[in-house]
Amino acid sequence: MRNSSTVETPAELLPYLFAHWPEVKKKQVRTWLKYQAVTVNGRPTSQFNHPLRPGDKVAIRSDRFAIPRTSLPSGMKVYFEDATLIVIEKPENLLSVASRAEEEKTAYFQLTAYLRRGKKHARDRIWIVHRLDRETSGLMVFAKTSEAKETLQSGWDQVVKRYEAVVEGTLPKEQGTLESHLNETNPFRVYSAPQSGDTRHAVTHFRVLQRSAKRTLVDLTLETGRRHQIRVQLADLGHPIVGDEKYGGKTNPAHRLALHSCGLKLVHPATKEEMSFSSPLPKDLVRLI
Repeated sequence: MRNSSTVETPAELLPYLFAHWPEVKKKQVRTWLKYQAVTVNGRPTSQFNHPLRPGDKVAIRSDRFAIPRTSLPSGMKVYFEDATLIVIEKPENLLSVASRAEEEKTAYFQLTAYLRRGKKHARDRIWIVHRLDRETSGLMVFAKTSEAKETLQSGWDQVVKRYEAVVEGTLPKEQGTLESHLNETNPFRVYSAPQSGDTRHAVTHFRVLQRSAKRTLVDLTLETGRRHQIRVQLADLGHPIVGDEKYGGKTNPAHRLALHSCGLKLVHPATKEEMSFSSPLPKDLVRLI
């Protein structure tokens, strides 16, 4: 994609952007403009009807926001970025945030480094909104302001969160709901238990997408977001996720957990627009079916 263009005939800025960056969705173009990622003769502007004259140079500030699907270190990909939030695809075997044993090989660390881009005294930072297990790949949202973090987390139950998993065996039903009470007090292992002060209600809706002789591809929508919720409930059903040795998985042909965060639908914390993101099932998991 080109980062700049020289004006040949008089025009207004927004129609000019649409015409000269046709491969970019109009919504993304408006986001560039709104958050001053567009410059005219080197000066950022958010005025959609800014008059352009022949010879003016219009550019997209690549140092401002990532172009969708930009690849970052550790295999992450940026799906969307503006001044308020950033949506990425996390690969498997990458921690969301630091642990005692690992501080740098995390999505949080890598994104912070990306925002600062090697500037020694930069203070750019991100805020954690939610987490994915190290073993799980797929979509994640990070906030770029504390206000956005608070807004997203307070409304997280309203965010549509979809996963796809390849499980062992053949599920007897085409669709259904998994409901249980999960005890998360053990930092290493979650388990279902009778309802008590130590448990939290967990609800997952599932739908079979495809079957093979030994495995089933399942679409899962979370109504609640408990730690290891999908993994525990599928194991309780007698169909653990492929590669999930911790919760009873007996096979691991892809050498990874066969769980992927494939869809997010949320309301932008600043613009209040509904946003939807989807990430295809990785090829190594597609091959299992």
